[in-house]
Amino acid sequence: MAPEKPLCLPFLMLPLLTLLLQQADPRSFVVDRERGLFLLDGTPFRYVSGSLHYFRVPRILWADRLFKMRLSGLNAVQFYVPWNFHEPEPGVYNFNGSRDLFTFLNEAAIANLLVILRPGPYICAEWEMGGLPSWLLRNPKINLRTSDPDFLAAVDSWFKVLLPKIYPFLYHNGGNIISIQVENEYGSYWACDFNYMRHLAGLFRALLGDKILLFTTDGPDGLKCGTLKGLFATIDFGPADNMTKIFALLQKYEPNGPLVNSEYYTGWLDYWGQNHSTQSIEPIAKGLENMLKLGASVNMYMFHGGTNFGYWNGADEKGRFLPITTSYDYDAPISEAGDTTPKLFALRNVIGKFQEVPLGPLPPPSHKMMLGPLTMHLDGDLLGFLDFLCPQGPIHSVMPLTFEAVKQDHGYMLYRTYLSYSIFEPTPLWVPNNGVHDRAYVMLDGVIQGVLERNTDNKLYLMGKVGTKLDILLENMGRLSFGSNHSDFKGLLEPPILGQTILTQWMIFPLKVDHFVKWWYTFKLPKRPQPKDPSGPTFYSTMFPILGSAGDTFLYLPGWTKVLNPKEDDSIPWRGQVWINGPLLLPRGAVNTITLLELENVPLQPQIQFLDRPILNSTVHRTLSLSPDVQNDSELMELSGH
Repeated sequence: MAPEKPLCLPFLMLPLLTLLLQQADPRSFVVDRERGLFLLDGTPFRYVSGSLHYFRVPRILWADRLFKMRLSGLNAVQFYVPWNFHEPEPGVYNFNGSRDLFTFLNEAAIANLLVILRPGPYICAEWEMGGLPSWLLRNPKINLRTSDPDFLAAVDSWFKVLLPKIYPFLYHNGGNIISIQVENEYGSYWACDFNYMRHLAGLFRALLGDKILLFTTDGPDGLKCGTLKGLFATIDFGPADNMTKIFALLQKYEPNGPLVNSEYYTGWLDYWGQNHSTQSIEPIAKGLENMLKLGASVNMYMFHGGTNFGYWNGADEKGRFLPITTSYDYDAPISEAGDTTPKLFALRNVIGKFQEVPLGPLPPPSHKMMLGPLTMHLDGDLLGFLDFLCPQGPIHSVMPLTFEAVKQDHGYMLYRTYLSYSIFEPTPLWVPNNGVHDRAYVMLDGVIQGVLERNTDNKLYLMGKVGTKLDILLENMGRLSFGSNHSDFKGLLEPPILGQTILTQWMIFPLKVDHFVKWWYTFKLPKRPQPKDPSGPTFYSTMFPILGSAGDTFLYLPGWTKVLNPKEDDSIPWRGQVWINGPLLLPRGAVNTITLLELENVPLQPQIQFLDRPILNSTVHRTLSLSPDVQNDSELMELSGH
């Protein structure tokens, strides 16, 4: 008998290789409910994270901010994805430039930071309409954040674009996303629609699979309506809250999981017209230490706040309408300008007691420059530029229409009508049912008469002859972003009343202010004849080079406020809009253009300055001695203030 042929070596090794592959731990991030902790690749793990929003930081600075977070001892970064930032019109998507969140994910990976993703659809974040696109309100009967079929259809369409793009970045696929939040603080919303939450959970699972950890976040009062079986429950609270009581409440909804505070507040947001919010360092550091002693995972909100560029600020309604400021400094450990603060070093010391902190010093604050004063030159009043601001011409309507009805998402609209009879005595002009959303600048034949505001009962008293032109410029100051955030329509929601007469026959001008500013200075359109004493909303501009090396700086507008009581230094903060190139100042050798739309009050000397430190409080009025010289090597500018 011939000897038996030996088996080929590869066949002998195949079962062994298969066995080894089965025994090897794949990349995973899971909840170990028996021990009440997270496992990262099978090893007990606790994250110490910080919030940073890519949409509030210029793209060129993403790496710098993430690097500083990693050097602070963090091992994760948490951030939202604002739907309205990426889908400006139905079916039109933008993931380019500052909207390229995939590059941001890669930058986080380079900084050795894991990612906790919060894609909404609602995000709050003190962001315009909480991240929901305002074009949803073109359907005036839509019920946001519910199982309304119209809302769900829009949500499904968006997530079927976004989530497949996110899928390769999931941790078990080789990426750095360890968990994804479903909705956001839904328990604070009036609807309490579990069918809506179940729909979202099913959609996320269908598009992302069952290996990624899905979770919810709510305040202590929101757990009842914000949690859902199958989604890991987390909570949020600040250093002044009772940690023991709140974590005990969380464990009623998540009895076998690790403790997680998804928003531990390092500061707070600012409202227009109010002082800058600050939070003391000691209680924040002590609260963090106490949570880490319990083995909790923590995300600090915010670790770097940034800036609400453009029209992206949101608003709250707490008895009155409270728009968020352009500055989103948040008194965070990394300042709006990207500088480390004493708060950061205090938190870093706490983190170092519980886990390894990367070696090496944190970068020092960037050098700041001062520049100015620069004189602003009058370009013309807004009414004189209507042909350019609204080239398609006005919309004619018997009654005023909202922004949403004419597809105007942000900015301004002008409402115009003519007096149908003469008024010889001061007669009240008002808008019933809180119908001004949000701020109305009233003019008669181009002369400013005053302002009507949301959530106030104020009236203006007018006189005029038959045929007098009545213009009302409506400013959208940001849609509601938190809590009840009902459909926040903008514009004149009710027809104004003059005396006993309902005003009708309106010409409505949706203004494309950004487009106008861009093309006006590109093509040097001819200027219109200017009044000696401009009244009402007016454009100013100036052009200037930076003679030395450029550096970080802060825009200051001295005197561009409306003083109510000079003896008490009581004033309304400046209300207007500034365009600065796009939006970074250009370094030496280039000409910078600054355009300013003043809505109410022009100082006797219309000047601006650039400071080496921010002025974040509305009540601060100081005279600063400035040098026109520039003493910095950096080429980038960070601008603060609304």
